[in-house]
Amino acid sequence: MKLLILPIFTLLAISADAADEYPGTLPLGSGAPDFTLPGVDNRDWTLSDFDTAKLLLVIFTCNHCPTAQYYEERIKDLATDYEDKGVALVAISPNDPASVRLDELGWAVRGDSFEEMKAHAIDRGFNFPYLYDGENEEVSKQYGPAVTPHAFIFDADRKLRYVGAIDDSERIQHVTTHYVRDALNALLEGRQPEVAETKVVGCSVKWAGKGHLVANYMKKLSQEPVSVELANEVELAALRENKESGKFRLVNFWATWCAPCVAEFDEFVEIDRMYRHREFEFVSVSINRPDEEKRVLEFLKKKEASNKNLLFASAQRDPLINAFNPDWQGVAPYTVLISPEGEIVYSEIGTIDPAPLRQKILDSLNERNPW
Repeated sequence: MKLLILPIFTLLAISADAADEYPGTLPLGSGAPDFTLPGVDNRDWTLSDFDTAKLLLVIFTCNHCPTAQYYEERIKDLATDYEDKGVALVAISPNDPASVRLDELGWAVRGDSFEEMKAHAIDRGFNFPYLYDGENEEVSKQYGPAVTPHAFIFDADRKLRYVGAIDDSERIQHVTTHYVRDALNALLEGRQPEVAETKVVGCSVKWAGKGHLVANYMKKLSQEPVSVELANEVELAALRENKESGKFRLVNFWATWCAPCVAEFDEFVEIDRMYRHREFEFVSVSINRPDEEKRVLEFLKKKEASNKNLLFASAQRDPLINAFNPDWQGVAPYTVLISPEGEIVYSEIGTIDPAPLRQKILDSLNERNPW
């Protein structure tokens, strides 16, 4: 067998503080470690469930990683194209969700919890088992994925015959070599893969034990200053026009006396923390009366809303409402997403559904500036 370790990729997986936890990738020729893991289909899956398959393709992936998301359609195609050829495909999420910071979700709709995996699999139409190995990561440590995604191909005797990248570019238009497909085809034909191992690019596996770093990050966020400014008609008109920010601007109109507004406000704070390091900003606008500024500020501080916060500068609300949008009747909550050119790309009167809103933000950001 000719073994080529290709210097095509830079291994992005292991940061300095994660090096000690990284278990090392399973060597070629090793047997497939056994597992029993819960799937998003509400059943437990074991290695023996795939005993009849000629080949077993195990892919470690996750919800939040942008590289993993780029590969999702290709993974689905692999499952479809090789099912009749006797190849079984199973995906495993190795990440501890408690070790993922909010700013690491800036290219995602959801985190990596088991419940979020279930929703993600439905949204993306996964046609393969998607298994959770979150908090203890015992199975993942035996396989040793460096990044998401990371592929492992086992032969009929469940010996590892290929390990590495799915192909040579996360951007499908730049792909020139299909490592996994080439390896599968070779093994199905009774040959050893010409390329049996490659390096990989992707998001580092979030090994358990980093919860304290997430807690420290959240503490830092909690110490950011919170303020509120009065906004008149001119300022509200400028808020709507969004001529100078160069960012997608999410605006939420709310009030302390509006129960749905109060109930959903945490969602906006979290959205701000997820996407604010990109070309995005969140602005809250309280339609309380200006003499209620103290009450508004107390609420914002309780919510740790360190984003930009505005308060209607007059008890005469009609001119302020019209300055932002004459077609808005003043119903709260009211939420809009405005492009850098001033186009409203999302609008909701009433309570938001967080997942579709996050998806719209993400799609808008990625379309404008794909990473």
